[in-house]
Formats: sequence, C-alpha cells, structure tokens
Amino acid sequence: MLEILEKLVNTVSVSGDEDKISNVIRKFIQDYADDIKTDALGNLIALKKSGNKEKSKKVMIAAHMDEIGFIVTFIDESGFLKVSPVGGIEWVASAYGEVLFKNGIKGVIIPEEKVKPTDYKSDKFYIDIGAKNKADAETKIKIGDTCTIAPKIVKLLNNRIAASKLDNKISCVILIKTLIALKNVKTDNDLYFVFTVQEEVGLRGARTAAQFIAPDYSIAVDVTDTGDIPECTPMASKLGDGAAIKLMDRSVICHKDMVNLFIKTAEENNIKYQSEIMIAGGTDTAVMQSAGAGSIAGAISVPTRYIHTGVEVCDTNDVQACVDLLIETLKKI
Repeated sequence: MLEILEKLVNTVSVSGDEDKISNVIRKFIQDYADDIKTDALGNLIALKKSGNKEKSKKVMIAAHMDEIGFIVTFIDESGFLKVSPVGGIEWVASAYGEVLFKNGIKGVIIPEEKVKPTDYKSDKFYIDIGAKNKADAETKIKIGDTCTIAPKIVKLLNNRIAASKLDNKISCVILIKTLIALKNVKTDNDLYFVFTVQEEVGLRGARTAAQFIAPDYSIAVDVTDTGDIPECTPMASKLGDGAAIKLMDRSVICHKDMVNLFIKTAEENNIKYQSEIMIAGGTDTAVMQSAGAGSIAGAISVPTRYIHTGVEVCDTNDVQACVDLLIETLKKI
C-alpha cells in the first residue's frame, strides 16, 4: 500500500495537468484490466469485463487523481513567481512550505512581509525558486506551469500516516489494489475503474466519464473529514473506526440501496465500518448519480484529518477496510 502511495504522492498532478500520474497509474494496472483507455478530457478508464455476458450491467468505480495546487501567472524582474490557486487552497497551511513543480524544480511559497495570516490570499503570496532574475527563472519555469506542496509521507503511531496529497491519491491506491485483487475473479458485471481528472475544480472528469459509460451502478472513493480533533465541527466519522459509508454530502444524497448494500456487505464480511455525512464539500458521486439517465450511486470514504494541507492524516487500517469493502461489494452487485 505505502509503496504505491509513495509513487503517486511524488507525482505532481494538479487539476488539468494529470497526464504524468495517469501514466504512473497505467503501469500499475495494465496487467489487470481487459482494456485501458484515456478519454478526451484525460480520465484513465480501465475495464474489467464481466464473466456473465447475458446479465451484465455496468459499474463505474471512480477516484480522482488530480490534486490542488498552484499555477504560475507572472514572473517578476527579480525572478519571483506569482501564482493562482487551482482548487481549494488553505493559504495558512501553505505559507512557508516547500513546493514541487511538475518538471522537478523546487521552491518555497512565501507570504508578503507584514501581511497578517487573517489577510492571506493568493495575491499576497509568491514562490522563490532561487532564481537570480527573471531571465534566470524563465530558463526553468514558464507561465502556466503547475506545482504543489512538496510530497512527503511520515509514519506515525498506531498504523497512521501523515502525508501530502492523500486527497485523493490514497483512494487511487484503493482502486489499484482492488483491481489487482480481482484479477482472477469473474464478476457478473462490467467494472469500469476510472481515475478521474479535474475533480478539485468542479467534478469535471467524472461527469464526462459517466456520460460515456452510462453506468447502472456507481461508486466513488474519496477522503472525508473527521470529527476527532480538538475544537472541530462535530462529525461522526473518525480515524480507526473503519471504512466510512457516505450517506450524503453537500453535493449528493446517496442511494439507499447502495448504502444498504455497503452495510450488509461489511457486516457479512466482518469489515469495520462507520457512517459518514459531510456537511461541506462534494465528491464525484454527485455527477455519476445524475449523468444521463442516472445511476444507483454511493461512496466509500477514507476518514482523513487536515484535508487540503501538507500533513493530511489517515489510518492505514481504515484504508484496508475500504479496499476490503469495495472488493466484496463488487462481487455482490
């Protein structure tokens, strides 16, 4: 699990610029899918064909492979880079952090002097890559280049890890491990494992993929907030309580049949689970549920602390519970 995660975390994949991570994921799954394609928007779609052609339905399983980050908008005469956010940036969490560009260049993101944290906005930040001047910077970076908070994975106590980009690369790991586990399993349905693009800027990739696939059933895998840290907004999900079965978030109310299937599957297989309602934010579930004629949609979530920072924390036992729940559910649909 951590070996796969490390490779994904170390790959910059800001929304709209996901081709590099798509190639990394393709290498992991190419021996386990019957067909792999990349659509016009950039979604990576891996099909595992049904073992039952007469009654087969289509199941779409999605995890977004894009991440929040920054895009260069201007290079000043001294070689400092101005950037705009791509996705929901937590500016306080980003301040004085190390960043990594897709081409391997490193820098630090700094707020302007005398700007209070309460006034942090994108126009108050710049990136210092160590350039001597504008001409020097332009030999390495151009307008439109993207970067993210530098990758890292730290092992904590009790099978927990802190890492940048768990949102949503930990869910990509879950899809990869599930597809590998199902290699010799004949399912009753066509399974479309979709690593989607541009989720962080409006669920765009999942929308086009769902319109193309027209799934009968759809499952999103993503991270979710927790209610187990000091002075946080009350929330039922927490680290260590297993896979989180989504009931609703701001963008979707999950289909009761899918929720009930998740619960029944978890209980029959002794998989630890918990219920999740996320009052802010949305997931690919929403657009898969409503695309075309719609689908029976649900979501499995990884409880994660400090989302959209460089130190997101999850419990690897919860991650494994998500893998187990997804595998067993796909056998039952």
